[in-house]
Amino acid sequence: MNIRQLVLSSAIALLGQAAHAQTPPYPSKPIRLVIGFAPGGAADYVARNMSDAFGKALGQTVVVDNKPGNGSSIAADLVAKAAPDGHTILIASPSSISVNPALNPKLGYSPKDLLPVTKITTSPLVLAVNPGTGIKSLADLTAAARKDPGKLNYSTSGNGSAPHLGAALFTLLTKTEMTHVPYKGGALAIQSVMAGDTQLTFGTSPSVLPQAGGGKLRAIAVSTRERSPLVPDLPGMREAGLPDYNLEFWYGIFLPVGTPAAVVKKVHDAAVAALQQPGVKAALAREGTEVSLSGSPEQFDKFLVEDGKFWVDLVKAAKVKVE
Repeated sequence: MNIRQLVLSSAIALLGQAAHAQTPPYPSKPIRLVIGFAPGGAADYVARNMSDAFGKALGQTVVVDNKPGNGSSIAADLVAKAAPDGHTILIASPSSISVNPALNPKLGYSPKDLLPVTKITTSPLVLAVNPGTGIKSLADLTAAARKDPGKLNYSTSGNGSAPHLGAALFTLLTKTEMTHVPYKGGALAIQSVMAGDTQLTFGTSPSVLPQAGGGKLRAIAVSTRERSPLVPDLPGMREAGLPDYNLEFWYGIFLPVGTPAAVVKKVHDAAVAALQQPGVKAALAREGTEVSLSGSPEQFDKFLVEDGKFWVDLVKAAKVKVE
């Protein structure tokens, strides 16, 4: 190697080292935690309860960003198209990962555009009605739905949401018909039942339980087959009279595809550390939500493959459509 080649080689090496040195460590700016539902619902409750501890684990501020609409697909699309640097993170449910893609093949994103990081919580749904309906049990609801097909209106947090699928499973198993009224979030859906604009909902626990405790809603049962220790005062579906009914939903963390593996691991570890904080676990448990973490991103990915089959099969069996 002559002197000129030696000088050139050294210069290239120094430039490479300088470029590497200028790459800031992750995270280098506040984290945007995106959820696909309006404030006041279950996803919002989970995000805001974990955000401080999550931010401390990452060493950065975490800003919760509500992007409701289109059954949470707007939020999923936004994150799927964000820079894959770990600074834009999605909290998603089965809606945007399994259900909406099955309902609408024309979505602007594919689930393959999102990297699974970890499951964070699981919850049963809570079947609740407006007290003015006179419905006090699952048998009452079934009888009312059969008497006047389509007359009962049920509210949900959007097309393809867990509450939508919860009601669809009920109508499938009871051979009844009710009318779906979708909203942009769980809080809005609950408000509609309290106002009497709709008569019932299969709502998320954080949305339903405070209102039921105050007498503004009447909670009838949880959506799991057996009683849930998270909501011990309510019967499970077997006890309520519908033993073939069993449904619970989850929330998980996702990143844009292409995010470096080291960043994915750091987000996973920070989420696990945050959700294991006693104060965070206690706050979620008070609203009927259980912390449920994946051992690794790979484990969460395997879970999604099997879980997705359940939701897609339910969409097909109940003939759920975008409304």
